[in-house]
Amino acid sequence: MITSGFKPRGHILNRLIDVYCKSSNFSYAHQLFDQIPKPDIVARTTLITAYSAIGNLTLARKIFNETPLSMRDTVSYNAMITGYSRNNDGYASIRLFCEMRRGGFRPDDFTYTTVLSGAAQIVDVEKQCQQLHCAVFKSGTGFATSVWNALLSVYVRCASSPLVSSSSLMGEARNLFNEMPERDELSWTTMITGYIRNEDLHAARELLDGMDERMEVVWNAMISGYAHHNSFQEALLLFRKMRLLGIRQDEFTYTSVISTCANNGLFQLGKQVHAYILRTEVKPTVDLSLSVNNTLLTLYYKCGKLDEARYIFNNMPVKDLVSWNAILSGYVSAGRIQEAKSFFKEMPVRSILTWTVMISGLAQNGFGEEAMKLFNQMRLEGFEPCDYAFSGAITSCAALGALEHGRQLHAQLISLGFDSSLSAANALITMYARCGVFEDANSVFLTMPYIDSVSWNAMIAALAQHGHGVQAIDLFEKMLKAHILPDRITFLIILSACSHAGLVKEGRHYFSSMHVSYGISPDEGHYARMIDLLCRCGEFTEAKGLIESMPFEPSAPIWEALLAGCRTHGNMDLGIQAAERLFELVPQHDGTYILLSNLYAAIGRWDDVAKVRQLMRDRGVKKEPGCSWIDVENMVHVFLVGDTVHPEVQAVYKYLEQLGLEMRKLGYLPDTKFVLHDMESEHKEYSLSTHSEKLAVAFGLMKLPLRATIRVFKNLRICGDCHTAIKFMSRVVGRDIIVRDAKRFHHFRNGECSCGNYW
Repeated sequence: MITSGFKPRGHILNRLIDVYCKSSNFSYAHQLFDQIPKPDIVARTTLITAYSAIGNLTLARKIFNETPLSMRDTVSYNAMITGYSRNNDGYASIRLFCEMRRGGFRPDDFTYTTVLSGAAQIVDVEKQCQQLHCAVFKSGTGFATSVWNALLSVYVRCASSPLVSSSSLMGEARNLFNEMPERDELSWTTMITGYIRNEDLHAARELLDGMDERMEVVWNAMISGYAHHNSFQEALLLFRKMRLLGIRQDEFTYTSVISTCANNGLFQLGKQVHAYILRTEVKPTVDLSLSVNNTLLTLYYKCGKLDEARYIFNNMPVKDLVSWNAILSGYVSAGRIQEAKSFFKEMPVRSILTWTVMISGLAQNGFGEEAMKLFNQMRLEGFEPCDYAFSGAITSCAALGALEHGRQLHAQLISLGFDSSLSAANALITMYARCGVFEDANSVFLTMPYIDSVSWNAMIAALAQHGHGVQAIDLFEKMLKAHILPDRITFLIILSACSHAGLVKEGRHYFSSMHVSYGISPDEGHYARMIDLLCRCGEFTEAKGLIESMPFEPSAPIWEALLAGCRTHGNMDLGIQAAERLFELVPQHDGTYILLSNLYAAIGRWDDVAKVRQLMRDRGVKKEPGCSWIDVENMVHVFLVGDTVHPEVQAVYKYLEQLGLEMRKLGYLPDTKFVLHDMESEHKEYSLSTHSEKLAVAFGLMKLPLRATIRVFKNLRICGDCHTAIKFMSRVVGRDIIVRDAKRFHHFRNGECSCGNYW
């Protein structure tokens, strides 16, 4: 038209604008609009509708405001009101509706349908529902089914508000539903989903059973409701009934049923549904194939069939981001991090969910440093982290003991408005606790606007790790009084708290109450913690009896707890028995050899120590080297036992020598029984002085400001001599020293430790 010199009339220009808008070429559509000397109401309404559809309400409202009042009509108002409603701005849609009526424009059925849709987002008291109800019927538009449906939605949505009685308002909704002169799919679906949202599955099913027509959308809504409420038997029975009655099943039906199987671990049933779909859907549509396959990926990986899930993924004719994220989640959930990293690199496109899954997976599987690097890379690539991504990064700080970095992330959370996020706050509790700042963990817990069972578990664990066993039990009792039911994790934590504090009586009570009061059968983790508690206190007869009464064969953690207790109390015969079982179960685990070697060394059986070490060499088992680290001026300094690599290690040895003289004046004597080699006494003392935790503490004392707390982290359990030595160090220098080892925290102050020497 341009090249031919043809000058189109207004109606053709309007069609052109419409074509460009529907092709998402908005800039050209707007350019064409600007070239029209006097654009009419059709052109204006077309652009208002287009901009509203893509969420650009600012431009849509600008065009609407520039439209003269004399030109506006009901359709243009409807376009702008619809824009507000569909973009979740209910208040703006109602304000414009009121402005429309004041301007003398007559609302039609479509106006009331859209404004009621907006109102459904914000109405939260019964009186508002009734006012809207009256306004509709006074207007005379109350005979259109679309208006009835929109009004029904207002009642149903309002019933979910905490400010109203849901049963009362759902009763009003049901009365309205019964009065409707004509009902369509949306009417039935709205009413049934309303019941489901308000936890009344019985009323929803009763309504479904009373239907004369067989509408698959309504049946899908009911199956989905059962699935979301973990009523998997009802969902599967309804799916079967739907098939027997010949009601068409689509991708929504299949995905709800497969999700039910995935969430309840019903792999065989899910596999049967998979086979049924393959038989039934000979030529599936692209939408059906994609959505069903994506749900199947989740079913297979959640049920431990990750390789089968990957096979489905590889053979999918069409994949989207959901497909890629599902397989990535599968690798992460299975702990197959190397494969997850490779898969992540292959992904053609990534979303914020992709980054979050990968960051959290790295953080939770011991790759904290890589998780932090990935978090920073995500931001460099232009992705704004959500609260879940922050949770993953904060979890990395917890694993690394990176307190200052964790504090920076906390500040960023607040500045971005995520400080009320439940997942982020739970991660912060764990981070501060694992970095040795218990007070900050408690502060986060006390200021959270909402707490769930994970919050309680995190705070109880913080108390337990820091040696506050009695306070951990008190908080657990408060949790019960708040009507929060404990789960398996809660009991693992509370048994650990009892074990760290030597609370045998309390531990017996909670172990027994698991099954008796809460119907939770103890697993090997609970048994291991209970046996650890008994063995720490020397109750070997009871520990043996508990092992013999277990409903399953004792696994490695059970025998490890028994061997550790035997090492503490010198129970040689039982310790050897536990070690032999461990050699059978986990022959490559270095901890067994070390504990047995310690047991022999403690009573001077050096020949047996040598035999154990020879056995390690013969089997190719290597002892994990002890290392400790400390953060000084935003740099992590790592020390190994007998370190010669750190650039300032000679100055550290010299400082330790001087400090040792002051410690001896106060009564410190190196405890050479913790040296596991047969050597001369002076060599044993030197060997003890080079332990990594002593080097890290000394470096912190040298480098950190006088009043700063020393925070050291160790990969293994702190040795007995180092524990005694650091108590004396804290007394000599008058500083607080916190050491986090593989088991717990030790807070040293004025020559005492928070563990009370029970560790």
